[in-house]
Formats: sequence, C-alpha cells, structure tokens
Amino acid sequence: MRRNRWTAALTGAGAVLLAGCGSPDGEAGPAIGETSAAGEAASASRAVLRNAEGAEVGTVLFSEVSAGTEVVAEMQGLEPGFYGFHVHGTGLCEPDSAAPDDPASTGDFLSAGGHLGADAGEHPEHAGDLPSLYVTENGEGLLMVVTDRFGVDELTAGSGSAVLIHSGPDNFANVPERYAQGGPDEATRRTGDAGSRLACGVVE
Repeated sequence: MRRNRWTAALTGAGAVLLAGCGSPDGEAGPAIGETSAAGEAASASRAVLRNAEGAEVGTVLFSEVSAGTEVVAEMQGLEPGFYGFHVHGTGLCEPDSAAPDDPASTGDFLSAGGHLGADAGEHPEHAGDLPSLYVTENGEGLLMVVTDRFGVDELTAGSGSAVLIHSGPDNFANVPERYAQGGPDEATRRTGDAGSRLACGVVE
C-alpha cells in the first residue's frame, strides 16, 4: 500500500482534530492510545478492506473523539467515482457467501449481513450509513467524518461488524415522487441502490 503521503496527511489532520476536542478549560483531550486523566484509554478500532480476490484496497480507522466516532478511510487502486460506504452488522467478510437472513441468496460478502442498525429504521437512518466515498482519477480516496450513531466499542461487540464498499454510488433513498410514484421502493430504502459488494473488512 502507498502510505507515505496519506499517512502524513492523516497524522496532521488527526492532531488538529484532537487538539480541537479538548476540555472546556482549553486543555486538549487524550490522543488515540493515550490515557485520560481518569486513566481510561481512548478507544480505536481498524478494518483492512479486501476485494473478493483477496487484494487489499484500503483501511478504515475508527477513533473515539469528543463528538462521537471519527471514521478515517484511506483507499487505493479503485476506479474513479463514488462508492456506497457502510458499516454492516456482522463481522464476517466471506466471498461467495450466503446472506444471514436468506441462505438461498449468495454473493460476495453477503455474510456481513445488512447495515448496522437496519432493524431500527430505513436507509439513510441506519447507524452504519456513512457518506459516500469518492475516488479520484489516480485511484485514491480519502474520507474523514465524525458520526454519533455508534461508539467504537459497539463495532466489536456481539456479532461484530464489517466495513463494506459497494460497486456503485449510494442515493440515500432520495427518490422523489416526481421520478417514481410513491417514492423509493423497499430495496432502495434498505440499501440506497449502491449495487453489489466490492470490498469488505472486519472491524477489529
């Protein structure tokens, strides 16, 4: 993986963000891996994403910050364009696997199940729904976002979780009735029409 330029950028951006997330008296909060005044370590988890052939296409780091969970995704070797980008509710990334709720349905990374929090609402209100990933003409993509929909520790609890990149862009179920009578259908509300599962990484 090509990390020199991206790693430097992430290190600088992370330092700025953490410096801005200090306590009300102006003191900076703990950096990832350091302990707070109360002795509690800041939480962090990581996923390495691979395609169905096993080639690594990127990494995602989840870090605990004052506003919620910071998500930093670094990708390379993908075709230019927008990709659906979600956290799914089962920590399994198996090519040519069966969907947990429909064993008759098979395909790449279906073992990761649906979006994290899919049972609590419709897309894009799932806990695991994240902004789309944009890949530039040189095949690289960098996404940094903070979400308050899940905590870092939740990603490895229970059945775990996995990060998925989909083959197409996510429309976030934004299908106005002027385009489709009745608005988005069930499939669109469930997935955002982001297409097949292109790459997957278990959060660890």
